[in-house]
Amino acid sequence: MTQVAESTTRIGVAIDIPEPWGSELTRRRAEAGDPQAAYTPAHVTLLGPTEILTESLPAVEKHLEAVASAQEPFTVHLRGTGTFRPITEVVFVTLAVGISECELLAGAIAAGDGIHRDARFPYHPHVTVAQDVPGDALDAVFEDLAGFSARFHVGSFTLFSHGGEGPWQRRRDYPLGGLR
Repeated sequence: MTQVAESTTRIGVAIDIPEPWGSELTRRRAEAGDPQAAYTPAHVTLLGPTEILTESLPAVEKHLEAVASAQEPFTVHLRGTGTFRPITEVVFVTLAVGISECELLAGAIAAGDGIHRDARFPYHPHVTVAQDVPGDALDAVFEDLAGFSARFHVGSFTLFSHGGEGPWQRRRDYPLGGLR
């Protein structure tokens, strides 16, 4: 008897960083030499790359609808930089406002049936601006963006999928608070 491998889809859920700040942070990530800048625009991750069974995608989408409708729109204020060094070679822009809302969304999203992800680290909302690049490049981004500040309204989050190559593909936006 031959076993057939079940089909999976790689998904992620994130809050986009609006313009003009999104392109500024993505550009700065590219300037640091981080190759992910070409594939992943600036964002706050709510669910990192996760393999799900393709057949469970409709149920996951329905779950995301319920999560989004239960969360009211909120404000995010990005301010300054942080790092996960020496644990991981990452520099990020920090959230000064909006942390709790992101934590609640991330927890609710991860609790969905069909979503199983072993997280290496506790969830910490942030915007990655350099990862796995030489130390001097990490230091430069950390210093260059130390005074960064952006405040914006979050009215939705987005489900993305990735086929293994190229950029992540936007699948669907989920308005918060049942907004349409």
